Amino acid sequence: MTAPWNISAVLLDMDGTLLDTERVYFDSLLAALTAHGFTDDTTTLCQAMVGLPGPDCEAMLHARYGESFPLAEVSRAFVSNRDEILSAGLPLKSGAVELLDALQAAECPMAIVTSSSLRTADAHLRLAGIRHRFETLLTRDDVACGKPSPDLYLLAASRFGLKPEACVAVEDSNHGVTAAHAAGAITIMVPDMVTPTEESRARCAAVVPDLGAVLEVLRERGCFGSRSF
Repeated sequence: MTAPWNISAVLLDMDGTLLDTERVYFDSLLAALTAHGFTDDTTTLCQAMVGLPGPDCEAMLHARYGESFPLAEVSRAFVSNRDEILSAGLPLKSGAVELLDALQAAECPMAIVTSSSLRTADAHLRLAGIRHRFETLLTRDDVACGKPSPDLYLLAASRFGLKPEACVAVEDSNHGVTAAHAAGAITIMVPDMVTPTEESRARCAAVVPDLGAVLEVLRERGCFGSRSF
């Protein structure tokens, strides 16, 4: 019999975990790079950026193409591509509503923990129709070092007055898993665009196909006070 987890809060990544945005970001950046003449294995480069904060992605571009890389122009093209795609709406990942409903019914504290800026996170959560569900929103603007640093998850746990070990973190990327695990949170991975590495699998309590399966894991292993998920 597997021992139950003593869960006091659930910490949720946003892009690629709750919101189906990672493909939007990937396609938008790839198109922007191509439009400016950068076509050398850019698919691999864009995949390596999944789950990283914007400044880290910019540093990767400069490292790859040099300081003369036209960052401002590519960034403008990326934003234009992204906004055009998002104008049609921002879908939630499969099982997101059911998971959020179950956590709220169990009165389980939950937070968004994202590498996006506060402005972007707030806008995208509103666009997806779930901003009102979260009182606690932690973004890259709240820490000096974003994911894969553990700082965001450590801060999120402290906001609830908890140790990270009392929190479940749900992530879609290897960088996010590294951050959550380093903080000490119980980590569940729902891979989106990036295949989990062996290191990520070893760091996770579970690797599952969708958010519906996350809810199943919480029901099997988790509890909040005397209430079940």
